[in-house]
Amino acid sequence: MDTINDLRLAVLIDADNVPYANIKGMLEEIAKYGTPTFKRIYADWTKPTVSGWKTVLLENAITPIHQYSYTTGKNATDSSMIIDAMDILYSGRVDGFCIVSSDSDFTRLATRLREAGMKVFGFGERKTPTAFISACDKFIYIEILEHNKEKDKAATETQRKKKSTKKTQPSAHATASKDTIGDVNKGLVKLLTDSIDDLADESGWTFLGDLGNLLIKKQPDFDPRNYGFNKLVLLINSIDKFEIEKRDTGKGNIKNVYVRIK
Repeated sequence: MDTINDLRLAVLIDADNVPYANIKGMLEEIAKYGTPTFKRIYADWTKPTVSGWKTVLLENAITPIHQYSYTTGKNATDSSMIIDAMDILYSGRVDGFCIVSSDSDFTRLATRLREAGMKVFGFGERKTPTAFISACDKFIYIEILEHNKEKDKAATETQRKKKSTKKTQPSAHATASKDTIGDVNKGLVKLLTDSIDDLADESGWTFLGDLGNLLIKKQPDFDPRNYGFNKLVLLINSIDKFEIEKRDTGKGNIKNVYVRIK
């Protein structure tokens, strides 16, 4: 799937509705899509529930924005974050936004930003309402970033054992992870089948890059990592219904990958 590395991004974090444990993983993921121009996090910092964030703000250069809760049961930080987002939009200094929250209250904000021509990347937990997910260009579940962190640890440990035992071990990135937040079920197979069919040439072949882009347009939270695979080609290869062909590009070892329905 294509990534855009020259976007100027405003990263706005709702500290009340996302965990702080994997902020580094989130920022690394955001770096795939562009360069953070603004990095702000919103909360009532007098509350003990957000105290865990304070230790990671300095090391990740995130600016804390304080907003008192005016009344019990009302989240004033949401309004502060929305106002700042609109101010940043009209400043003309960014090309897109990363909204880090699991709160459906930001659905209208995401929609408005896209109407203004902004790219919107959402980050949140699996519990995030569908409405907010659908309002984003792409939505990434925080849980898969944590799973990838654990897989990287496993890969490092595998490499260490290989050096000590001199035995060949399978790559931790070539197979599915046991920890997934989605199942390879009939719904996924139908999504892949319909999308391949939508793009297929006369011989039935579809370029993998075009397929990845279409899948995200149809389903913003689509990500092969949701199913335990680091790459789309690995996910497709695990399903017997599809076949894969690699074609030379004439540029060294670079190959284009095509898929079709068997």
